[in-house]
Amino acid sequence: MSGLSHFDDRGRAQMVDVSGKPVTDRVAVAVGAVRMTAETLALIAEGRAKKGDVLSVARLAGIMAAKQTANLIPLCHPLPITAVALDLIADPALPGVRIEATVRTSGQTGVEMEALTAVSVAALTVYDMVKAVEKSMVIDGVRLILKDGGKSGRYEAKL
Repeated sequence: MSGLSHFDDRGRAQMVDVSGKPVTDRVAVAVGAVRMTAETLALIAEGRAKKGDVLSVARLAGIMAAKQTANLIPLCHPLPITAVALDLIADPALPGVRIEATVRTSGQTGVEMEALTAVSVAALTVYDMVKAVEKSMVIDGVRLILKDGGKSGRYEAKL
């Protein structure tokens, strides 16, 4: 288990001690998509989904999820999130909804998990709101594309 900070020297799960780390500004950006038929996407884009404004509800769900990440992921630290922004874009070329979440904090550990959780829950919310018309939707490509701040510095995914 050497090199894995969530395990102690005996291989037991542990919450990492970040008390000695300096507080720094941190940001993480994650992306993902929900692939669907063009007909289902049109239903969303035209505001005809029976459950309401799919993209607005999914955006709110993603923001709420980012704030609850420490309650969902056992070894995540609760963080003072300073900003969460979600973009949900209906993309006919996919066809589907592209999702991007940006999360910021000033803290002792990063917000990668919060950004990934925001995208995941927003995608699940899109699925939930239109599953009555299409159960074959696919949640795809959830990944971290940027993190900055802290000891390890900047990471940018090669797209």
